[in-house]
Amino acid sequence: MFLSIFDIFKIGIGPSSSHTMGPMVAAGKFLNQLLKYNIKAESLSASLHGSLAFTGKGHHTDYATIMGLIGFKPETFDSNKAQLALDELAKTGKIQPEGHPEYLFNPKTAIRFDFEKNLDGHANGMIFYAFDSIGTVLFEETYYSIGGGFVQTASELASGISISKIQNPTPYPFKNSDEMLEMCVLSGKSIAQLKSENEQANITKSELSKGINKIWDVMNNCIEEGLKKDGILPGGLFVKRRAKGIHESLRREQSRNIAPPHIINDWMSCYAMAVNEQNAAGAQIVTAPTNGAAGVIPATLRYYLDHVPSASISKIPEFLLTAAAIGGLIKSNASISGAEVGCQGEVGSAAAMAAAGLCAVLGGTPQQVENAAEIALEHHLGMTCDPIKGLVQAPCIERNGLGAIKAVSAASLSLRGDGIHLVSLDACIETMRQTGIDMNSKYKETSLGGLAVNLPEC
Repeated sequence: MFLSIFDIFKIGIGPSSSHTMGPMVAAGKFLNQLLKYNIKAESLSASLHGSLAFTGKGHHTDYATIMGLIGFKPETFDSNKAQLALDELAKTGKIQPEGHPEYLFNPKTAIRFDFEKNLDGHANGMIFYAFDSIGTVLFEETYYSIGGGFVQTASELASGISISKIQNPTPYPFKNSDEMLEMCVLSGKSIAQLKSENEQANITKSELSKGINKIWDVMNNCIEEGLKKDGILPGGLFVKRRAKGIHESLRREQSRNIAPPHIINDWMSCYAMAVNEQNAAGAQIVTAPTNGAAGVIPATLRYYLDHVPSASISKIPEFLLTAAAIGGLIKSNASISGAEVGCQGEVGSAAAMAAAGLCAVLGGTPQQVENAAEIALEHHLGMTCDPIKGLVQAPCIERNGLGAIKAVSAASLSLRGDGIHLVSLDACIETMRQTGIDMNSKYKETSLGGLAVNLPEC
């Protein structure tokens, strides 16, 4: 399965690609099915299962589902318009998505958190229902939010239907890193060039360039906005925004030229934390490859642009195309979902992607790029996903900073070698997949284990 760069990097909203964006997308798909099958419903409801139930409140899953049923989409979400829609719903008890009749909808009872029933297809499952006037179910559909904002129906997931935007045959259809490297050798092209030509099988070069520029603009804006804001993040943990204060402290030290070399790690952490504080506040975000790991790649790219003497903005497409190629391999052969494999699939995948991108723009060969991705992923294996109170705040925000630091270290180590190494990226991805299968469910985004249960006040 070939995944487009625009499958891997999606513009949406925080705090979670799987628990916020996914349910909003699923609700929209359900509305489309009602129109497609001409379902004359009187009222609508939904039930949330597995991780969506256990951490749904902290991830705003109920809110996102309601917004999706009203007709909002992640990529164009407007919080002001959303509040007006909620106010109207509170007064009328009805919703009317564009192109639909009015539906009765009680936001207090129509979204049900089902903690008992786990659905078979994926840990992030939800069922939508359409009823007639006497409460008989006219139509229902099961959806799975499989990570990174990807959503499939139960039948699509079971049948293995592709989630990729790529429809036409690609010139370099690599399914794993071994095939990717072989194609690089035979063609004499870089990973980014392979990826670019695959993308252009479906869109023009101009469209690709414009899309990549948009991705970076949103990423970088997220850093900038996060560096300007302070205060307490929503959700009840009373987590204080720290990126602004750290950034101001770093700039003061920089002006006095007194900072020791290791402070570069604080710059990377600061950039990543700025993004993830914005994510936690529900701001516009780029899944990279998920929202919970959205800070790693922007922080690493910003480190390159601001702190590497030879850096050039012309290298941004090469960085992001390379990162997307690695992300596609991980998504296709394992998972990027914390609810499926733990945080090794989120921050671990993001670090591997960032390491590959950085290695590429620093002049690494395809073999060194693959090595960089493997080093970064290998040293996240087994990482659990145990968000305190179900919020994408602790340990998630700091974890992105450490993911960026690991990515830079991995790229640097790989550049000091010749690309020949013991453990391949393919072996590492398969190990992550197997580790995720074996991992206890309480460590996979359910907030039933780990840090989530070892703070008495939470």
